[in-house]
Amino acid sequence: MFTPSRLALARKRRGLSAIDLAGRAGVTSQSISNYERGRTQPSPETLARIANELGFPLAFFSQPDLDHVIQEQVSFRARSKIPAAPRDAALSTATMALELNDWIGKRFRLPDVSVPTLERHSPEEAADFVRALWGIPTDTPAPNMVHLLEAKGVRVFSLDPEYSEVDAFSFWREGTPYVVLNTMKSGERGRFDAAHELGHLVLHGHNGCNGWPKEVERDANLFASNFLMPTRSVRMRMGQDPTTDQIIRAKKYWRVAALALTYRLNDLGMFTDWNYRRRLIHLGNMGYRKAEPQGIQRETSQLLSKVLRQCRESGLSARDLAADLKYSIEDLNRLMFGLVLTALPGEPTNRRATARQGRPSLTVVHGGANATTRRRSSWRDGESLEM
Repeated sequence: MFTPSRLALARKRRGLSAIDLAGRAGVTSQSISNYERGRTQPSPETLARIANELGFPLAFFSQPDLDHVIQEQVSFRARSKIPAAPRDAALSTATMALELNDWIGKRFRLPDVSVPTLERHSPEEAADFVRALWGIPTDTPAPNMVHLLEAKGVRVFSLDPEYSEVDAFSFWREGTPYVVLNTMKSGERGRFDAAHELGHLVLHGHNGCNGWPKEVERDANLFASNFLMPTRSVRMRMGQDPTTDQIIRAKKYWRVAALALTYRLNDLGMFTDWNYRRRLIHLGNMGYRKAEPQGIQRETSQLLSKVLRQCRESGLSARDLAADLKYSIEDLNRLMFGLVLTALPGEPTNRRATARQGRPSLTVVHGGANATTRRRSSWRDGESLEM
C-alpha cells in the first residue's frame, strides 16, 4: 500500500519542492505531483529511491493517512516573511508531533489540559488570571516554562534546528493545545517564545489564525511580558530610569532577555524617552540584540524525557519507538529536544514493553508555589517510579 499524503509530508519535511525531489530521485516533477495526488503510484524501485533521498524508512510511506496541520490553524509569527519551504517543513513537523503524541497517549496517562480560553480579556488580565489559576504569585518569577506548559496539559515539541526562520508556533487540536519551539535561541528568548505561544492558546487559539492580524501578535507579546514580568513584581524590584547594569542584573531574576525587560520597563512608564533610547543603544552595542551574553540554559522537555526513561526501563528502546512510528532516529530526536540521542547508548533492544497492560501516569512538576504532590507510577506492574 502507498499513501500519497505521506510522500507530500516527507518531501515538505525536508524543505524540498517537487522539482527538487524529482531531480534527486530521477523522475519528472509531474510524476512526483501525480504520486502525491494519488493519480499514479511509484514503482517499488522508484519509491525506494525517493525514500532514500528523503531519509525516511520505506515503511513510512505505507502507513495510514495523517490529519495534516495546515497553515491557517497555527500561530506563525511574521507569517508573510517566512519562506514557503521552512513554513511547510514546520507544518510537517507539527503533523508528525500529532502522531508522536498519539503514540505516547496510548501508552501513558498524560497530564490533563488546564489551559483556559479568555478571548474577551485583555492580555494583561489574561496573564494575571492564568498565573492565579496555576498558583503562581504575581510577585515571583515564572518557573521553567516548558515544564509548566507540560504540567498543564500542553504538548510541547521542538522544531528542526535547520529552519531558524520559524520562531515557534502553537495550535489547538481536538481540545488539546500544542506548542512547537525553536531550540536554537537563547534560554531567555525560548522562555519568552513559550509564554508568547501560551498567550495565543489562551487569547485566540480556538478562533483559528486565518489572516493573523498584527494585533494578535501584539496581544501575545503583551501576555508574555506580563506573565514573565508581572507589573507588581517589576515595580517592587526596579526603580525609575534603571541603568544598563541594573537591567542586566535584574534580568537574571526573571530569567528574561535584557531587551525584553527593557521593553517591559518602558511599557510600564519607568523610563524617560531619552534614557529608554540610551539603554537600547547601549545593550545593542554590548551584543544583546543578537544574543544573550552569559545567558541561562535552554529549557527542555521534562515529559518527553520521562517517556524515554520509562520506555527504556520497560525494555522499549528509542530505536523501537522510532521503528513503531516508522521515523528515523534523527527525525524523532529533532521532535524531542535532542533527548533521543542521549538515551541511545546502552539501550535495551527487547520489546517487553509492548505487552504490558495499563498506562503509567506522567506527572510533570513545574516547581510553582502550588505544585502538585509528586505521584508514583510505572509501566510495569508492581514497580514504582518517582515522577
